[in-house]
Amino acid sequence: MFLIYQPEGSSEPTRWRYNPRKMMSAERENIERLTGRTWTAFTKEVVEGSSLCRRALLFTFLKREHPGAVKFDDVDYAWEELRLEYSRGELIQMKESASESVNAEMRAAVLASLDAQIAEATEDPEEEGKALPPIAD
Repeated sequence: MFLIYQPEGSSEPTRWRYNPRKMMSAERENIERLTGRTWTAFTKEVVEGSSLCRRALLFTFLKREHPGAVKFDDVDYAWEELRLEYSRGELIQMKESASESVNAEMRAAVLASLDAQIAEATEDPEEEGKALPPIAD
């Protein structure tokens, strides 16, 4: 999964690889303090669209690039400036799951939508074999 940030006026977006399983403990603990959520709850809420959780994630990635220069209270973004994108491997995994779990009436539409997303998705070279879900257990 990728976190993509493109503030208004920016010609190119910034793209970070987001894998909850590879975040460092100090970052996880800081995110838990900032959001008041456990790591597992945080990872679920990022995917579900929690503004606070996505802001904490953006802050963490900005802080990696500019240590000491970025404060959480300074991180502010318009909803359209920040998004998550699944990698091709994650979307393929979703398609496999959907083909088994989605009811017959909806299956064709869901699979067609996933196929379109897969065609546009970015390959993540760090995914070895099958992609893991973007939720930490």
